[in-house]
Amino acid sequence: MNHQPTFLRRMIGFWPWSPLALFVVWLAGLIAFAADIPSQVDDTTTHTDVIVVLTGGSERLDTGLALLRQGLGDKLFVSGVYRGIDVAELLRLARQKPDQVECCIVLGHAADNTLGNAAETAQWMKQEGFHSLRLVTGNYHMRRSLSEFRYAMPDATIIAHPVFPDAVKRDRWWLWPGTAHLIVSEYSKFLLGQLRHIAEAEEELP
Repeated sequence: MNHQPTFLRRMIGFWPWSPLALFVVWLAGLIAFAADIPSQVDDTTTHTDVIVVLTGGSERLDTGLALLRQGLGDKLFVSGVYRGIDVAELLRLARQKPDQVECCIVLGHAADNTLGNAAETAQWMKQEGFHSLRLVTGNYHMRRSLSEFRYAMPDATIIAHPVFPDAVKRDRWWLWPGTAHLIVSEYSKFLLGQLRHIAEAEEELP
């Protein structure tokens, strides 16, 4: 008996549901991604070679400087700074006094996105011989940042130190259009990053 017609009918019957199935999987991933947004800093005491701040909010730099003053890192590396801005200008813009920590701050000007932040930081840490970092960025941005940084520096110790912007509403985020758009955007970029990592890993296979 020829089963091809039955098989074809099953395929045809299944096909209209494929986009729905993909959407359900995507939505489940989005919900898990949003639930994984940090609500606190889990490790506030471990010392690392360097504190890395990703530009994108004043509270990030303020937090990084406070951590440096507390002695939780030997250096502060700020990635993604506009070209032409030096340490003194950055401190002035952040309304911070140039004190004893000014000598321990290094600025990176090459990065303009999260992938660039990871590459720029990895290159600088290799030059300096550093092996551990405390990563400071927004809580909504942390999972994607960790993914890129761990991919760029698989042997480094990375401690997450999220900051919590008032404009980002983690609880019941779907009721806040601005936060919902931000989280969906972060999730989509995170998925693209995972696909890129998989493709690059396959290219490296013999």
